[in-house]
Amino acid sequence: MQEATLNIQIKTLPTTPGVYQYYDKDGKLLYIGKAKNLKKRVGSYFNKNHDNYKTKVLVKKIDSIKHIVVETETDALLLENNLIKKHQPRFNVMLKDDKTYPWICIKKERFPRVFPTRNIIKDGSEYYGPYTNFKTVNTLLELIKGLYQLRTCNYDLSHEKIMNGKYKLCLEYHIGNCLAPCEDLQSEKEYMENIEAIRQIVKGNFKDSLTRFKDQMMTHAEQMEFEDAQRIKEKIQVLENYQSKSTVVNPKISNVDVFSIMSDESYGYINFLQLSYGSIIRSHTTEVKKKLDESDKELLELAIIELRQRFGSTSKEIFVPFKVDVGEKLKISIPQLGDKKKIIDLSLRNAKYYRQERFKQIKIIDPERHTKRLMAQMKKDLRLPEEPIHIECFDNSNIQGTNPVAACVVFKNGKPSKKEYRKFNIKTVEGPNDFASMEEVVYRRYKRLTEEEEPLPQLIIVDGGKGQLSSGLKALEALNLRGKVTIIGIAKRLEEIYYPGDAIPLYLDKKSESLKVIQHLRNEAHRFGITFHRQKRSKAALDTELDLIPGIGEKTIVELLKHFRSVKRISEASVKELTEVIGNSRATKVYNYYLSKKE
Repeated sequence: MQEATLNIQIKTLPTTPGVYQYYDKDGKLLYIGKAKNLKKRVGSYFNKNHDNYKTKVLVKKIDSIKHIVVETETDALLLENNLIKKHQPRFNVMLKDDKTYPWICIKKERFPRVFPTRNIIKDGSEYYGPYTNFKTVNTLLELIKGLYQLRTCNYDLSHEKIMNGKYKLCLEYHIGNCLAPCEDLQSEKEYMENIEAIRQIVKGNFKDSLTRFKDQMMTHAEQMEFEDAQRIKEKIQVLENYQSKSTVVNPKISNVDVFSIMSDESYGYINFLQLSYGSIIRSHTTEVKKKLDESDKELLELAIIELRQRFGSTSKEIFVPFKVDVGEKLKISIPQLGDKKKIIDLSLRNAKYYRQERFKQIKIIDPERHTKRLMAQMKKDLRLPEEPIHIECFDNSNIQGTNPVAACVVFKNGKPSKKEYRKFNIKTVEGPNDFASMEEVVYRRYKRLTEEEEPLPQLIIVDGGKGQLSSGLKALEALNLRGKVTIIGIAKRLEEIYYPGDAIPLYLDKKSESLKVIQHLRNEAHRFGITFHRQKRSKAALDTELDLIPGIGEKTIVELLKHFRSVKRISEASVKELTEVIGNSRATKVYNYYLSKKE
């Protein structure tokens, strides 16, 4: 019944732009989406199989559909964004905004004050921003304060009160921070010229202020007022220095918004830069949790609408790294080279660094989330059928075929589980044969796990290229485990990752976390194997000497080595010296053994 009703609703949907809403059987809003063509977009949810589990869950829960038709795609984008913020449906992506951002206020009053604030009062005052932090606001206000003398008092400086002498000169005037409009020592015209210059500065336009100051400096110089000329020159230097620091690209690039995105399996990280006259006047990066395996394009489109609305952007052009559909009113540029490409690269770097910082923070404050994200990323990067929560890695160790051994290290949730490490003496292989040794230890390891009904790993890694991988695969085939456990090989030279039946290796990004985990596994297996090999070689060295003496056991050998420090010194010791360490009976046996060798 539900399916029939939904089919009717879908068939009768218009082919115009609009917003659709999915509800469950209890009338609860599940999801809000936008579409250029409502009928086509909504129909796509029901006429194909979805790979993403959450999308499958959403489709199963849909009981009814409502829609709102709008004039244009831009209207659909804005309506979707507003409805999502209002209703916060379970399956929709939400951009977090738990901050009250700071603004620079130019107060609507005679002789306006300029100050920072978090509260917007609709009294006709001008508000510039919002800025992403107070550091930017304070830097700008310090610059303005150094260039222009503005009042800080909150007196009502009406013409009548000033003329009636209601106010007296304060300390701010005496220390040069204010020109005392309260005592009519500064005209309203001059003051408002300064305010207009400040408006341009907070917009990123320094040109007008620089021109004005240079004119003032030349006037003072012509009138022989050299101290005043020097004072203006210092202001020009301050302004030019600030401009050079804040200008990151060509000053002709103005009134532009820049957006970029970095993402992993669970989250997207979106950076927003706002440019004015080549200067970045706003930078903001936000984290978005994926709900339905949204693509980078979908996340970026959502963020562009939301962030422009949140920060009150009126820019007519945006720079993005790839094509997006955000309505017909915006000019969309995808820079490929030059200054415009540099600013896209800068935005991507900001998103990347933000992501790295979040990883570090999450690793400390929420290790469980870090683990889940890492497992999801490894599943994607290594093309695995499931998350590799349990990984085992094998490495062979032998020197010129002597004392061949192998090591198996175990990682759980991306971390070593040292109590589960295992070492193997090679039993069936003669001489240095890495391939046969690998086949033997993989077979022995998983034969035992299956016999003891222990859980198998989701991923097996063999240290080596195609040869070692083929050997490991033979062992799994003999145990009827091929296809049940994923096995890969990693070659040391270029860190190539080989898959069964695929001649072309996979190359992961050198900085990827997945590769770092694999390298950690490989290095641990190598370290563990080498340590075992050294122990065996050391024991073999002892076996050739002291273990050949009849009646002398391991405990006696240890006591002798502790005291004499070497086999050579033991062989040269007298009966008396040996007796003091191990007693007369055993000392006689050791002494007579080496005496017979000398003869």
